[in-house]
Parts: sequence; structure tokens; C-alpha cells
Amino acid sequence: MLRALVFDFDGLMVDTETVIIEAWERIHAHDGFSADRAVLHALVGHTDIVQDVWTAYPPNHDKHSLGRRWRDLSRSLMDAAPVLPGVHELLDSARAAGLRLAVASNSNRPHVENHLRLRGLDTLFDAICTRDEVQHPKPAPDVYLEALRRLGVAPGETLAFEDSVPGHLAAHRAGLRVIVIPGPSTLHDEFPHAALRLPTLAGLTLETLNSRF
Repeated sequence: MLRALVFDFDGLMVDTETVIIEAWERIHAHDGFSADRAVLHALVGHTDIVQDVWTAYPPNHDKHSLGRRWRDLSRSLMDAAPVLPGVHELLDSARAAGLRLAVASNSNRPHVENHLRLRGLDTLFDAICTRDEVQHPKPAPDVYLEALRRLGVAPGETLAFEDSVPGHLAAHRAGLRVIVIPGPSTLHDEFPHAALRLPTLAGLTLETLNSRF
């Protein structure tokens, strides 16, 4: 019996990932450098990869200044990014049906809470679990295991919703069945452990979930 749903945040509820890439490209263009977005696509969903993303710039360029500009522009664009199609409807119907709801994110808690609150989603969740509250980030299962603990449900009673390879691996390793909704940055990735792959959450109903899972 389905008792709970656990959602990733970035790229799943709000497309912050494309926004981050757009901000990076804008800075390159403003400064007269070319940017290959494949560099950032490879980092989507990961917190365990350290990579210089400013290789188009001269070695002596102030990378800290570039990082500050990137963060500031990304935040501005993120604040204006809409909730992705189908998210509100699925959350509202799940709450009405009495399902337990959680967020399991590879971002930090202030980031997730702020963006949920900006969009009026923060009161819909019974638990918000983030990478700064567990020992290992995705693709380790820690954040999903913590979400299950806080919700008081078993993996077999719970569905996870993810958009990235590390996220879907984390949910699978925690024993959850995973529905994958790839975003623009992960559209061409392989998701070998996905129980279901969809182009969008729009139109997905609890009736469909209960009939399939």
C-alpha cells in the first residue's frame, strides 16, 4: 500500500539546474568567452565532483569574483523560476488523500526551505531532508533513509521522484521505487533503476500511481 511520496527539489519541482547553467553562460558571454554547457551538464545532481568550470578564462583571472557573480545571478534567476507542471496538483492530491510527503535534496536546507517558501510549497511537506543533515550526499542513500525515518514509513510503502542519475541511484539504494522525470540537463541520461520514466509530472494522478505501484 502506498503511504508516502518523497521528492527531490532542484530540477524536479523547480528547474533551478537550467537556471544555474544559464547564469554561467551569461557571464561567459558578457566577458567575451565561449561556454560549453556540457561542462555543467556533467555535474547535475552531484556534490562529490570538484571541477574548474572557468577554464575558458585566463589562468590568472579572479575565479572567486566569477563565483560571486555566478551565485548572485543564479539566485536572481532562481527566485523567478516557476514551479514545474504537475507539481502542485500531485502534492495537493497526495495531501488530500492522507499520504506522507517529504523532500530529499542534495542541496542545503536554507536553499530548499527558501525556495519552497517562495512558492508556497513549504507547508505541504511533513519532512525536509537535505545533504547538510546526513553523512553522505546522493548517490549515497542517506538522505532518503533519513526521510523514511522521519516519515515513519518503509521503503516498500514509498515512491521517490527524481530527475538526476545520482538522485535516482540514492533512492534505489535506499530501497525505494523511483519515478524519473528528466529535465533539460538530464534528458539524455540513462536511468537503469527507474520504475517509471515520464516527460513531466503533469497529468500524473494518485489513481495511476496506486494502480501501478
